[in-house]
Amino acid sequence: MRKKNTEKISDVIQQIFQQNNLQQKLDEVDIMQSWEKVLGSTIKNYTTELIIKNGVLYVKLSSSVLRNELMMTRSKLIASLNEKVGKEVIKDIVFR
Repeated sequence: MRKKNTEKISDVIQQIFQQNNLQQKLDEVDIMQSWEKVLGSTIKNYTTELIIKNGVLYVKLSSSVLRNELMMTRSKLIASLNEKVGKEVIKDIVFR
């Protein structure tokens, strides 16, 4: 028998995430993990650092040629990464 004051464990976990502001951090981790899936392993090999601050993804690359190529497709990359996560997590990308 199910008691009247029971809740699904997924709902309880979601409430904990919201109360402790953890959902945003989890979304940021999802973006970082999606980097290779969206761009491929070749570009991942040239990526030396990924940092997200205030909705901006900072990407450090070891190739200046690749950096210029990615700058031209910045808006498409933002849309692809956010789509992979299922919500708008990043608003801009800065390549270094």
